[in-house]
Amino acid sequence: MFVAIYRTLLIYFIVLLVVRMMGKREIGQLSPCDFVVAIIIAELAAIPMESSSIPLWRGIIPLVTLGIVEVVLSYLALHSPFLRRLLDGEPQVVIRNGRIVRDELRRARYNLNDLLAQLREKGIVNVADVEFGVLETSGKLSVIPKSQKRPVTPEDLGLPTGYEGLPTVLVMDGRVLRDNLRSISLDEAWLKERLAEVGLEPERVFLATLGTDGRLFINEN
Repeated sequence: MFVAIYRTLLIYFIVLLVVRMMGKREIGQLSPCDFVVAIIIAELAAIPMESSSIPLWRGIIPLVTLGIVEVVLSYLALHSPFLRRLLDGEPQVVIRNGRIVRDELRRARYNLNDLLAQLREKGIVNVADVEFGVLETSGKLSVIPKSQKRPVTPEDLGLPTGYEGLPTVLVMDGRVLRDNLRSISLDEAWLKERLAEVGLEPERVFLATLGTDGRLFINEN
C-alpha cells in the first residue's frame, strides 16, 4: 500500500512540475497542440500509477521529455509565425459587420448552435449587433459589438474620471504583508493604528486592503 501511495505522490508532483514548467498559457487556454499534450500527459501519468510492476522511470522520462519538447516549441513559436500557425492555427472571423461568414464557419466545422450559444453567454442575442466575431485558436469566441450597441462610458459623455488602480492587500488570513506595506511607503504601526480605530488586531482580520483612494477595506475573521 505504501508503495502505491509513494508512486502516486511522486507522479503527481512530477506532473505538477511539468505543467508549471510549460507555463500559465497551458492552464489558461488550450489550443489544439496543448490539448494533445494534456491528453498524453494524463495517459503517461496513469500508466505507472495503475501498475506497480511498471518501473517509475518508464513514466517519468516520457513526462519530462514531453514537457521539455513543449517548452522548446513554445520558445521557437515566439519567433516563428509559421510555427505558431502550424501548432495553434489562426483566429477566424466568423461574424463580420453583423453578418455570419458561412465559409469560415464551415472551414472551422463550427455549427450555428455553438455560435449562438457563445453569443448568448456574452449577453448578445442578435447577430446584427456584432461588428466582429472572432473564433480564437482556443475555441473561444471573441465578440466586438457595434459602436451603437456598446455600453456608454464616461469618455463618451465627456466626463473626467480619477485614477483607479489595484488595491493593495495589507492583511491576509490574519498575517500582515509587510512587503506590500513598504511598497506604498507605510509601516505596520500605521496599520495597527488604523485597525485599532475599529477595535481590531491584525490576527482578527481575514482580509484588509487599501484602495488607491485611501479607503481601507476590512473583513473580519
